[in-house]
Amino acid sequence: MATAHILVADDESGPRGLLRQLLAREGYEVAAVEDGEQALELLRERHFDLVITDLVMPRVDGLELLREVQRSGDATVCMAVTAHGSIESAIEAMRAGAFDYLTKPFTRNALLLQVERALEYGKLQSENRHLRREVRDKYKFANLIGDSPAMQRIYRIVGKVADSDATVLIEGESGTGKELLARAIHYNSRRADRPLVPINCGAIPKDLLESELFGHVKGAFTGATTSRAGRFELADGGTLFLDEVGEMSPDLQVKILRVLQEQEFERVGGTKTLHVDVRIIAATNKELEREVEAGRFREDLYYRLNVVPITVPPLRERSGDIPLLIHHFLEIQNERRGSRCRFTEEAIQALSNYPYPGNVRELENLVERLVVLADDPVIGVEELPPKIRNTPPHAATLPMNLPPEGLVLKEVLEELEHRLIDQALEMSGGVKSKAAKLLGLNRTTLVEKLRKRGLLEEEAKRPAPAPPAG
Repeated sequence: MATAHILVADDESGPRGLLRQLLAREGYEVAAVEDGEQALELLRERHFDLVITDLVMPRVDGLELLREVQRSGDATVCMAVTAHGSIESAIEAMRAGAFDYLTKPFTRNALLLQVERALEYGKLQSENRHLRREVRDKYKFANLIGDSPAMQRIYRIVGKVADSDATVLIEGESGTGKELLARAIHYNSRRADRPLVPINCGAIPKDLLESELFGHVKGAFTGATTSRAGRFELADGGTLFLDEVGEMSPDLQVKILRVLQEQEFERVGGTKTLHVDVRIIAATNKELEREVEAGRFREDLYYRLNVVPITVPPLRERSGDIPLLIHHFLEIQNERRGSRCRFTEEAIQALSNYPYPGNVRELENLVERLVVLADDPVIGVEELPPKIRNTPPHAATLPMNLPPEGLVLKEVLEELEHRLIDQALEMSGGVKSKAAKLLGLNRTTLVEKLRKRGLLEEEAKRPAPAPPAG
């Protein structure tokens, strides 16, 4: 375990030397300075895990030192030590950024216990920061997988809406990645350092869902032996993700509407009104507009949720993204298991033909299963499940019915064109003149279309073949 580095700042040489001696005997690396100005100079040069500072010092005093460390954003924990002990000075030190407060004279054991607690707190804070960075990196927009026009359009919307507080409604079939989009929105927003609290409204019994959302007071119902905060309180300052929002009962819809309008509510059984600052992202596998027409979902709540609507297409409608997703999930599994599996081109083609009723989640689980059961690092068509091997080529088709939310015709036609060109190139073995004939195009037109997609860059870099000798 790495040795902790501690900086002591005290204008009195006796206490300063004593602190340095006590801490050094415990194995800590200790530097000691006479005032806050010297402490700040050292902090600019190198990192310290803990700063122990007297509050009353010349030039830069302890309170200003605490504030400067706080403003720097460095992962340094601070403790205040002073002979001028009072409740007021303790409160002021804590407000300035001190983790704890120790009054002179203090015992050796009291000091070492406080130091140990402060360092443990700093370690936890550092781990939390590291985990938050990992989560934010995981949900960067660049890590969202999908090149199809439909997904690119969604990513543009997500990029615009993320740093606002606008309510977002994500619709799509189960397994299409609605929660992934919700997390990407949150972790790319100014609320990223605050909680993202998810709740699946369809997985919790209706009679318990209200308590889960709003919390309850002691004695509110049988079994409520203590008061408990709900998801809205836990998400204060952050984002509440209401998954499967279409499953809410009409009574609960009224209460959710009030929170959206007023940002306030009462716990179940309580009378005190609680105020929160929460962004709402909702998701559903139902078409809420039809639920409104059928009288199963409140129209006013629908319009409150539907500020920024996002409809995630099923995987069968963007089969061009399947190879990208396969490689992404394969990379995850290989890294997790230390394996070096790969799919043959024929296997990838067969996987791309399947319509995936379970969408991206089904594909992800399938890739994991194939890697786990693989006897050979090269996974071919023969290793695929029969239902996938027996799927006719290009069974995954573009939508022929106009979705309720509409579509961008240009993008759909572009996707269809790309897919037909890819099929023609595959059927012709990559010979462009044959592919152009299959498509009823001249070769020049086909080459121009491929160039616009960036598919001729490698070919353009190759040197032209040398003319025949003689």
